Amino acid sequence: MIPISQALDSTKRQWRIPTVSATLRDGALVELVYDRERNTTGFIVAYDGEWRREQMVALDETHRLVPYSPNNNLIRNGVVLLPSEPEPYGTPEILVQSIQTFLHRYVDVSPLFETLAAYYVLLSWLYDSFQELPYLRLRGDPGSGKTRFLLTVGSLCYKPIFASGASTVSPLFRLLDIFRGTLIIDEGDFRFSDERAEIVKILNNGNARGFPVLRSEVSGKGEFNPKAYHVFGPKLVATRSYFEDRALESRCLTEEMGHHRLRDDIPINLPPTLQEAALHLRNQLLFFRFKNLGKYQPSEALVDRSIEPRLNQIFVPLLAVIDDPTTRNEIRGVARRYDRDSLAERSMDPEAQVVEIISELASSPDVPRVSVKEITELFIARHGEDYERKITPKWIGTLIRRRLNLKPVKREGLSVLPVPELAKLAHLRERYGLSANAHEPVAVGGVGAVEATSPAENGASAEQGN
Repeated sequence: MIPISQALDSTKRQWRIPTVSATLRDGALVELVYDRERNTTGFIVAYDGEWRREQMVALDETHRLVPYSPNNNLIRNGVVLLPSEPEPYGTPEILVQSIQTFLHRYVDVSPLFETLAAYYVLLSWLYDSFQELPYLRLRGDPGSGKTRFLLTVGSLCYKPIFASGASTVSPLFRLLDIFRGTLIIDEGDFRFSDERAEIVKILNNGNARGFPVLRSEVSGKGEFNPKAYHVFGPKLVATRSYFEDRALESRCLTEEMGHHRLRDDIPINLPPTLQEAALHLRNQLLFFRFKNLGKYQPSEALVDRSIEPRLNQIFVPLLAVIDDPTTRNEIRGVARRYDRDSLAERSMDPEAQVVEIISELASSPDVPRVSVKEITELFIARHGEDYERKITPKWIGTLIRRRLNLKPVKREGLSVLPVPELAKLAHLRERYGLSANAHEPVAVGGVGAVEATSPAENGASAEQGN
């Protein structure tokens, strides 16, 4: 049986703590549930394979956890969806198949992304066992099915928070901090640049544990005090285009929408039965959480050393909840494709083009020193028409110092890249997806030293390269 918490002392002042989820000191899990038909909320307390319903949980003689009211505006209006009670699901394989069947009935995505989404739902119910998480993202024009996907997949995730109806972005920080659930957000619903900047802040801080967002709050005395809001957790995001921040883009598992005709068996309007079916699956997923939280962990065996560390960070948690070897290999294939696409994109960056030119010039035994002017001339000849901005030695020097982290030294009145700096070219070529063996620099005596910018230019502010 579940250990009974210490009874409250009626002679002492009682502190009621409204709670959504908690882990007690004895390891018991506490989850808020909501019965819409009876308009009641309560707790399910699970411990050692057993569970029971409680209306409050005593922590000690003076403190107790109490559920949020069923009349809470967010719960009553479905902004946050909760299970009603645990339900058996059979095996994890049966549960995943049930999720996929549900998704296939209402959304039209590629078969592989449908499978990925089903496992992402599982991951959302176990996310607090991991340190990093990917985001599930839909990209496409209006009318391509993004909102349908958010509503359908989101209805199965762990404590989904539907932010699309928010009038401003400011409540999202508090909602995430209180409910610690899955954020469902359509970027198109936030039209102003400052709102989108706040969303990006949540997304940038929300995929790794330990990076809360700091916001200034007004105290009762009118003082501004910074407060940390925890935004870590799974997220479903719909956008019309790419994120400008490449690091944020790399955290997303993305499906391109609207590239084919809608399947004939997809209902145009979502039926009322969807909510009931989603509730049963949430109930099964609650039972899955009670049985499996802490059992699925990232391991070194899931890491693919042939791809970037950032991609491993977002794919390993997903791979950890996949038991089927065939599906796991398919998802590994997605990770490798993402890695190839990322390398191909970086190979078109101005930094990659500068690395290619430096490698070529430094490999020639006839050129003891290569000036930034020569690099600039070659850059203009090869790529000048691709840029609207003016290509100058100052800008090329900024790329060398600030973006490539190659450090020039002054010799004989010139700023040059010494041979130890040229040794970094092999790593830079790999980073930008360039051929590893082409243009290997000569490193004998002074040959291969590259003239960079003057000391005066070293103090110049960094210029952007697009």
